[in-house]
Amino acid sequence: MSDAEGKALRPLLPVPGWLRDRGGQPETYCHRAILDAIRYLVDNGTKWRAIPIDFSPWDRVYAFFRRWRDHSLIRELHDRLRQQVREQAGRDPEPSAGVIDSPPVKADAVVGSDSRGFDGGKLINGRKRHTVVDTLGLLLAVMVTAADIDDRAAAQFLLAQVAAAHHRLALVWADGGYTGSLVDRSLVVLALSSRS
Repeated sequence: MSDAEGKALRPLLPVPGWLRDRGGQPETYCHRAILDAIRYLVDNGTKWRAIPIDFSPWDRVYAFFRRWRDHSLIRELHDRLRQQVREQAGRDPEPSAGVIDSPPVKADAVVGSDSRGFDGGKLINGRKRHTVVDTLGLLLAVMVTAADIDDRAAAQFLLAQVAAAHHRLALVWADGGYTGSLVDRSLVVLALSSRS
């Protein structure tokens, strides 16, 4: 992480309890170094135990990640960064429109058969990444399923999550894969209007 990125992220990271006069001992590990290790893991797709020794010990990195994930701090960090990027682009921090799509991804042989499926349309054996992004392409929500899960079925669940988290969102564009018997063309309007 560059110094500029570290400076931008510093106020977004959680403040340890001992710095807020809540007691406890000072933490041994720097949050920026922990975040660097997590970013390395995500970028390179390595296993936790395979994190290079240049970073903090893998079990400490995993403990921080798990704590931040369980307390929704990873999501909060992502949401704050997205809001900052939108404001810097001259947009409202909360989006009013988005796009949903679900490209299939070929799964490796080591991926269990219970978490992958065959997408007959694209002829891919693997998984689907169902994503909703704003008009700048910034992620609002993501869900990974087996590739044989229908787009319409996944969209019902994913759009309900998006509608609950982003109250200004009024329009979501979708391709033809989201029309049919499970959901009609008013899927997005129904999902987004059901939040009240």
